[in-house]
Amino acid sequence: MLKNNVKHYRKKKKLTQKELGDNIGVSRQTINSIENEHYSPSISLVLKLAKVLEQPVEELFFLES
Repeated sequence: MLKNNVKHYRKKKKLTQKELGDNIGVSRQTINSIENEHYSPSISLVLKLAKVLEQPVEELFFLES
């Protein structure tokens, strides 16, 4: 299962879900679904998140064994 640290790094950057979504071109609901692990984002979306949150992809997303 794909796990993530998006919420942690979003809060560290002091961004709301809406602000993060606006920065990468998705809705607040999409950010919420990603953070709650109900949605696995596309590679392009993962790369956009990594850029905005200034974290490597592997710090934001990882597979749970």
